[in-house]
Amino acid sequence: MTEVAKHADFSAIRYAQCWEDADVLLDGLAIRPGDTCVGIASAGDNCLAMLTRDPARVIAVDLNPAQLACVELRVAAYRTLDHAGLLRLIGSRPGDDRPALYQRCRSLLSDDAQRFWDAHPADIVAGIGTAGKFERYFATFRNRILPLVHNRKRIEALLQPRDRAGRLAFHAEIWNTWRWRLLFAIFFSRFVMGKKGRDPAFFRYVQGSVADRIRARATHAITELAPAENPYLHWIMCGTHREALPLALRPEHFATIRDRLERFSWKLGTVEDALDQLGPASVDRFNLSDIFEYMGPDTYRAALERMVRAGRPGGRLLYWNMLVPRSRPPELAERLIAHEQLGRDLLAADKAFFYSAVVVEELR
Repeated sequence: MTEVAKHADFSAIRYAQCWEDADVLLDGLAIRPGDTCVGIASAGDNCLAMLTRDPARVIAVDLNPAQLACVELRVAAYRTLDHAGLLRLIGSRPGDDRPALYQRCRSLLSDDAQRFWDAHPADIVAGIGTAGKFERYFATFRNRILPLVHNRKRIEALLQPRDRAGRLAFHAEIWNTWRWRLLFAIFFSRFVMGKKGRDPAFFRYVQGSVADRIRARATHAITELAPAENPYLHWIMCGTHREALPLALRPEHFATIRDRLERFSWKLGTVEDALDQLGPASVDRFNLSDIFEYMGPDTYRAALERMVRAGRPGGRLLYWNMLVPRSRPPELAERLIAHEQLGRDLLAADKAFFYSAVVVEELR
């Protein structure tokens, strides 16, 4: 992560939500009771979801203090609000009481997090899950691009329950128009995504068509998976989660996460810095988001070696590839077992459809 820190801007919220599927994350990591887990913080959702598997510790790490402000406010919301209030504060459900909800959480925040959120009242009013650059990118798609392709009635129809045959027919006959393909190719191009959605530095090692890869995965999500149950698709299309909630926000997990928050901590810095503090053979599970595709091959290999040193035998690493292929290099084959079939199975079930691979590796 030190490499991307030299090139990307980390002065604002990039991701106000986690855009990796926590169901996939937990199935792949197979967290055991008592494990020590390290994860990329992002907005906090997926590291909080890890608490549902009863680890001893979850340490969320991020280079960006704005991301840790997201984490802090979520933790305060779990401590202070009921489940319905948490959903309204995030924006998963409608609500006109978000400033009051924030005030109930504010005293539990650090001074830095209070200053950050006090300076962003509009983001609180809109729902803190709307506050990132990536979420604003999707809002532009939803409000300006999508209406040029499909009307609201057709969008609602996309999200209705159907069997696989029905989904395939709907996509072929109604959804996959030439306008959809054209505007998708423009809006999800490397140039537009780099300017409006992600930092251009995140495309440093990408080759080939970005839009074509993402559209293929979007087609998979629309036809092979169930749009009615997909929280990521719901947010992109509607700006809320409705009834399709990501794992950390589901009602059956609310009390469990709240009751285990004493096991949860967060650190500002790189994953490498956090591992140096923890020491060798200290970590059982690594939630690494897609950090390796922001690195060159040599930097990626060196970072992976440091994680191997910090991991315990039988531990697991899980990370995503979006546009840059990254997986265990041959020279680490004696220290890492690649669970390739598991990765393929998890990708096939992945509701956050931007990614081209899920990589699961186990420490020997």
